[in-house]
Amino acid sequence: MQTILGANGAIATQLSKYLPAYTTQIRQVSRNPKKVNATDELVSADFLSYEQTEKAVAGSEVVYFLAGLKYDIKVWQRDWPMLMRNVIDACKKHNAKLVFFDNVYPYGFVKGPMTEETPFNPISKKGEVRAKVDTMLLDEIKAKNLNGMIVRAADFYGPNVLLSLPHTLVTEKLKAKKTSQWFGNAKAVHSFTYTPDAGKCVALLGNTPSAFNQTWHALTSNQKITGEAYVKIACELANRPYKIQPLSKGMVKVIGLFVPVLKEFGEMMYQYENDYFFDSSKFEKAFNLTAISYRAGIAETLK
Repeated sequence: MQTILGANGAIATQLSKYLPAYTTQIRQVSRNPKKVNATDELVSADFLSYEQTEKAVAGSEVVYFLAGLKYDIKVWQRDWPMLMRNVIDACKKHNAKLVFFDNVYPYGFVKGPMTEETPFNPISKKGEVRAKVDTMLLDEIKAKNLNGMIVRAADFYGPNVLLSLPHTLVTEKLKAKKTSQWFGNAKAVHSFTYTPDAGKCVALLGNTPSAFNQTWHALTSNQKITGEAYVKIACELANRPYKIQPLSKGMVKVIGLFVPVLKEFGEMMYQYENDYFFDSSKFEKAFNLTAISYRAGIAETLK
């Protein structure tokens, strides 16, 4: 049995499509899980409850922890440590391997490529929370209390990824025949992970015994793309004239008065004001795979 905690999210859905190559027993767990594959088992659970989490994990060989929380720092500070503790303890009890899917927030502002060896140096409150829960898992792995791994990805783009910034700022605008927007410095490099690539990577890593007890970066194009270049490709593919409206930190704060998620995004603006290059060469070399090109990925995203 392989179990997905946080079923039906952007990465969980893609993961579910790749897992049947490795197992016929897939358990989808969330408050209101839905089947992706016809034979999926559905379990409803609240991961803030240890009892519900433990029952959801029981019988699992591999557990994929892909749950998310409301994008609110107070919620993150209150709930993330409890979620991680419950999942770790449940996996330890049932001797299940744990794959935790994470972002780059713990790294903070990085000059140069972000790799698996980049130290934690969060400069945001959300980064501090993610570094805390990552360290909880890494300490358990180091102590040999369980077999686990962390898989990181850059910001998402891909088909039907409705909560991503490229979708909101570019795809939706182009479909409405409006001007595309971009946060911060559109000339800065900014990596994006294509969600089907991420799902493929997580499935492969979770079914590779030698991959455990390490940190991995999910497959991401090694092309250094800027916001400006992303929008130009999207405009060309959508047969729209190239136009871009930069959104400064001040503008984001004003918009945030009406769009709560953007109010919370302000502390993460450093990721769009400076170069952000995510290096997944460790995965590429280990598995001899490469990510989809940005042009092909953007074409799929716009469909």
